[in-house]
Amino acid sequence: MDALTRRDWLRLTLAAGAGLALTPGDLWAQGTLITRAIPSTGEPLPVIGLGSSATFSQVARQEDVSALKSVLQTLLDGGATLFDTAPSYGSSEEVAGRIVKDAGWASRVFWATKLNVAGRGGSSADPAAARAQVEASFQRVGKAKIDLIQVHNLGDPATQLPILHEFKKQGRIRYVGITTTFDQQYDELVRIMRNEPLDFIGIDYAIDGREVEQTILPLAQEKKIAVLAYAPFGRTRLFRRVADRPLPDWAAEIDAKTWAQVFLKWIIGHPAITAVTPATSQAKNMIDNLGGGMGRLPNQDLRKRMAAYIDALPGA
Repeated sequence: MDALTRRDWLRLTLAAGAGLALTPGDLWAQGTLITRAIPSTGEPLPVIGLGSSATFSQVARQEDVSALKSVLQTLLDGGATLFDTAPSYGSSEEVAGRIVKDAGWASRVFWATKLNVAGRGGSSADPAAARAQVEASFQRVGKAKIDLIQVHNLGDPATQLPILHEFKKQGRIRYVGITTTFDQQYDELVRIMRNEPLDFIGIDYAIDGREVEQTILPLAQEKKIAVLAYAPFGRTRLFRRVADRPLPDWAAEIDAKTWAQVFLKWIIGHPAITAVTPATSQAKNMIDNLGGGMGRLPNQDLRKRMAAYIDALPGA
């Protein structure tokens, strides 16, 4: 297939209805989805997942959520498993949980949610409220054991991390982590990574947003902490920057057919990254994103060239 812009790609896949008439196996001959080992256990996790903020959250508020069922089915049919959500993402956790339960997919999904009952006015969070929120997440997904729960945006980790470790000790949570998408919280995240037992962290990371490479990603490798990369397209910023530009010649070196795949492959090319969770409410976008986890990845020299190309574009 010739190189396409994301707009061209989405126009073509629209012909596939909800995007389910074609499978990733039909579209890419590169093989199966790449997996990365979760450092604390060695369990393989597919490198592409599905986030549920942004448009997924918007659609979840509507009465007709068939598009969300389609995108979740596409995720699973494409060999991916990771679904990342949070109680604060509107109706996303509740609606996705209902879809997964009704379809009998609970055992197929690596369910990652968050705990975000933060204290007010500098006070600590209410432990009872935090436990109640975790119990509500169990009810929504219908799983006896949730794969991953993370303290959301460093919301009172002194109170909430011990609660999550209690659930893990009880065998009800498989992995514990903490997230932030705010650079002003990076120093605190580093302190927690150095001093707390963590299986995962979740951070924002994009080809034009590389601050986490300085300390956080090397520390994750040192401490054997899995990393989920959020906002891989800078929300929509990166698509605005590349606009309708054709893909550079180097895209063929990594089997990238669209700009989305370029951005995802660049992130996955960093060895500290375990998985990327772009959010979408459309199956055709999910198919596109799955392609970012198939085929060749850039080596470090090419990653530098790719970043330099984006840095030279207007709109930083």
